[in-house]
Amino acid sequence: MLASQRQERILAAVRAEGAARVADLVESLDVSDMTVRRDIAELARAGLVRRVHGGAVAPTVGGRPTDEPGFEAKRSLAGPQKAAIARAALATIQPGQAIALSAGTTTYLLAELLAGSGVEGLTIVTNGLRIADALQDVAGIEVILTGGVRTPSDALVGPVADATLANLRVDRTYLGVHGLDASGLTTPNLAEAATDRALMACAAATTVLADHTKWGLVGLARIAPLEDVDTLLTDDGLPPDARRHLTATTLVTVATDGATL
Repeated sequence: MLASQRQERILAAVRAEGAARVADLVESLDVSDMTVRRDIAELARAGLVRRVHGGAVAPTVGGRPTDEPGFEAKRSLAGPQKAAIARAALATIQPGQAIALSAGTTTYLLAELLAGSGVEGLTIVTNGLRIADALQDVAGIEVILTGGVRTPSDALVGPVADATLANLRVDRTYLGVHGLDASGLTTPNLAEAATDRALMACAAATTVLADHTKWGLVGLARIAPLEDVDTLLTDDGLPPDARRHLTATTLVTVATDGATL
């Protein structure tokens, strides 16, 4: 079993029960105690679990919903699923559109795909420094960088970013999120939540790009309720409770790579 597969199973166990014991994970995964502890450490660095004596707990169980993982930490998780979601998002973009890409690891993958796609006549608004770098000097693409204060995840946020977005209109915003649950979209950063809302407000429609590991994560700041999202692009690892809830809302859910929801 690959490390990413083990980590996803550990994360699923923590989210299902609120906690997971190292001893139980050693038995269920059929790996060593040290391997489980390394996997938990990786998940903790990404802000997805909190390490405790003998195991791991959900990050908001006595933890800090203000913890904000860095870009590289988030990038290391659910790589194949994020890539599939980015490919599905690429298929929805047409030449000549104006779109917005929020800062994030999945939106960054979408930017990389756009850079090599040959889709021309695009205007791309972004608050993501890495996204702007990926699209720099790409023929047929004009990039507008919002400006603002830099966060640990390389997003530009705050009043400058919000004021820029208030004066723009785009066809669609592609939004990455820290957390997703029945109450809506969340992030650990108060200023980033406001800028994400500005990204949504400047668009005729919003598509959220969120792999299954985002379900159940809750950050301090609420971005928006699920009803404000037009489309969710996710993967087939989404747990049953999430599938039931999303099916019951007005949210449109789009599966990737042949997954069914």
